[in-house]
Amino acid sequence: MAMDEKIGIGAVSGWRDAWGMFSGNKGAIAGLVIWLLIISMAILGPLLYSGNPFEIVSTPMTPPGGKLFLGSDYMGRDVLGGIIYGAKVTLLVGLAATVCTVVIGMVIGTLAGYYGKQVDLFLMRVTEFFQVLPPILLAMVLVTLFSPSYITVIVAIGSVNWISTARLTRAAFLKIKELDFVRAARATGATNSRIMWRIILPNAFPPLIVITTLTIGSAILFEAALSFLGLTDPNIMTWGFMIGASRNYIWDSWWAVTFPGAAIFLTVLSISLIGDGLNDAMNLKLRVL
Repeated sequence: MAMDEKIGIGAVSGWRDAWGMFSGNKGAIAGLVIWLLIISMAILGPLLYSGNPFEIVSTPMTPPGGKLFLGSDYMGRDVLGGIIYGAKVTLLVGLAATVCTVVIGMVIGTLAGYYGKQVDLFLMRVTEFFQVLPPILLAMVLVTLFSPSYITVIVAIGSVNWISTARLTRAAFLKIKELDFVRAARATGATNSRIMWRIILPNAFPPLIVITTLTIGSAILFEAALSFLGLTDPNIMTWGFMIGASRNYIWDSWWAVTFPGAAIFLTVLSISLIGDGLNDAMNLKLRVL
């Protein structure tokens, strides 16, 4: 049997084992189901609710029930409509910010772990500098300086949330770059760029996939916090914006804050459960056991 075929079969078998471990985790499956339902709501939002989430549809602070299944907020806006429309923006911002976070962290961790010495020392000092700064405060400053928009929110979240990804990538590179197949690639004349991005990085993916999954939840919480503080576009409905807008009326219309908060909680919880399941599924020691 050819070597490529053996590698292909081994990779398929590895993914099957990982899926078997993941599917055996009831919490991970529950998280996956919740996550898929939330994504479906975000995609099908315009079909589920055709109105304008900012439109006044009832008297202010109408309790849940009847036509307004989740009630209305202090201005008479439909809470359910806001949740449905806010799902799309909240998830898109969270995913885009995660991509930004992972790219920054992966590049810094790759360079630090591969080159080591002075490059590693300099990049780790930069990482430590950002680590001691309060992330939410730094994000607030960046958004305020460059005007509140979702582009600046995405960049701000990515700029303050990359430390864990960078450290994990660096640790993986420090370990993998000393393995025999990397030494063999270097001996055959492979360039540093090829070794970093085509040989070492693919072998560092398992832990990076886990941290990327968990970063989505962190990014969603960051976006919700900035929206709550009014540091995002006020013309776009998000879950954090809904909570922030109704926070002064929580005793009179608890539903206007509770239901968007529950949406954030369920989303982040589902991502956390999926991350735990992926962590177990990609842990070779647990798979052997």
